[in-house]
Amino acid sequence: MNSVFVICELEEGKVADVSLELLTKGRQLANQLKTKLEAVVIGKDLKDVENQIFPYGTDVVYKAEDKRLEHYLTLPYTAIITDLFKEIKPEIALLGATSQGRDLGPRVSSKLKSGLTADCTSLEIGSHEDKKAGKTYDQLLYQIRPAFGGNIIATIINPEHRPQMATVREGVMKKEIVETAYKGEVKNIDVSKSVKDEDFVISIVERHMEKRKVNLTGSQVIIAGGYGMGSPENFNLLYDLAEVLGGEVAASRAAVDAGFAGHERQVGQTGVTVRPKLYIACGISGQIQHRAGMENSSMIIAINTDETAPINQIADYVINGDVAEIIPRMIKAYKKNTK
Repeated sequence: MNSVFVICELEEGKVADVSLELLTKGRQLANQLKTKLEAVVIGKDLKDVENQIFPYGTDVVYKAEDKRLEHYLTLPYTAIITDLFKEIKPEIALLGATSQGRDLGPRVSSKLKSGLTADCTSLEIGSHEDKKAGKTYDQLLYQIRPAFGGNIIATIINPEHRPQMATVREGVMKKEIVETAYKGEVKNIDVSKSVKDEDFVISIVERHMEKRKVNLTGSQVIIAGGYGMGSPENFNLLYDLAEVLGGEVAASRAAVDAGFAGHERQVGQTGVTVRPKLYIACGISGQIQHRAGMENSSMIIAINTDETAPINQIADYVINGDVAEIIPRMIKAYKKNTK
């Protein structure tokens, strides 16, 4: 069995959180398959970058270093990854469902004719029986994701072609260090063997990065509102509660479509995926599209007038009532009982 492989992204010299989350999941998959976990980093000034990756249980880190690769460029990055995969033939390859991953993943899979599943919410190892062909496949990657607008959960497999490739959004997987002192092997890639001068036909003249105004994935407390909040004025109650609890405000797609909040606050299949310690869902019905983005929260409290709302099925605590009445009482009680 060949390796489980993670294509790592860099953000200002640091390995992106989504890549570290994938390394954690990759280690679990590699343990199940009894194989190695490997990773690749492409960029400029990669000295000691492996020290950010090894603690997550990575056995081999490939480094492709070149001053021209400081920022992501489609053609050279694709050439490097494609040649590397042709050489080492990984069993599974994972990358973040970021702007970079969504560009790079399909190009690599197309070159290798391997196929790719985008925006997975879960990855598991299992078997498959093709009764028509009379074949049984063991230790396949189950690539699980919502489909048909989130109305079903699809399990996708790739029995014949390798690597089995998937992209995963930030926040879907847990990020856990295996061992701080974990040490693997570093292998340097000769960039000149894979890239040609014409691969750099496009160059980055100037680059501007706007910092994230809302960091939902990094918040441990999230107060989320849905269409049931009724109005933008009622939605302001969520900001009051978030300020008291030290959390961040999020919204369902219905609330965003209604103009109660901006898209950057949207949680769900077409928004961001979060796993905070506390998720308070206010006026949210809890359709599968929304649950896909928050169901892994440690504790979920649902506040809703509808006793049969789907969100109640996954909530740890349910408060039936009007959010406009309950939230002010929560704020008052918290202030009274907290020093």
